[in-house]
Amino acid sequence: MASRPALVLRPQPGNDATCAAARARGIDASAAPLFAYRPLDWALPEGAWDGLLVGSAAVFAHGGPSLATLRAIPVHAVGAATARAAQQAGFAVGAIGQGGLQGVVTQLAPGRYLRLAGQAHVPLAPPSGVTIDDVVVYAAAALPLDPAAADLVRQGPVLVLLHSAEAARHWALACTRHDLPRTRVALACLAPRIAQAVGPNWEKVGIAASPDDEALLSLAQQMCQTV
Repeated sequence: MASRPALVLRPQPGNDATCAAARARGIDASAAPLFAYRPLDWALPEGAWDGLLVGSAAVFAHGGPSLATLRAIPVHAVGAATARAAQQAGFAVGAIGQGGLQGVVTQLAPGRYLRLAGQAHVPLAPPSGVTIDDVVVYAAAALPLDPAAADLVRQGPVLVLLHSAEAARHWALACTRHDLPRTRVALACLAPRIAQAVGPNWEKVGIAASPDDEALLSLAQQMCQTV
């Protein structure tokens, strides 16, 4: 068993999946989601698209029934987990990225693409000949920090797994609000921008070798045992 407990802050249902995978690695993981997804009303712009750009599996879980009208368009997914969610929702996958959605966009053939996204999303810079229409289909509503999670930090050193910059900022605010000591909190971050968003004065900040859950869990396992 790893030496220190871990808190997983990502929204459900991904939180349960990460916690289960962490426990399989010997990590004492607890769910403490800081956000809950909610679908939004959305409408499609006029026109036709050569592909769909999707940066999160949450699009398929919370995008609503209008997604069904787009199943004939291939999905260009940020990573393997999002590609699996697309296939399970009945979509064909045209491309799977490995280093963020911008990397997928850089490789696009000229054409018009529809990006389906959450309310908090990273701007994209399309190459010449590529046009992107953004449509926001879901939002993440902030949740208060679970008192049990706050108590865990007060009791001793913990590791926190951070999957998004939004969660990182919310976690930092929660620590300030609850007067939790940052010096006993180590952070395992999915990507560099998450580490930047969370701010300074933590015990240690680690960044996964690649932006996927497997790499983040590998980092978390190492940090739980060595920090």
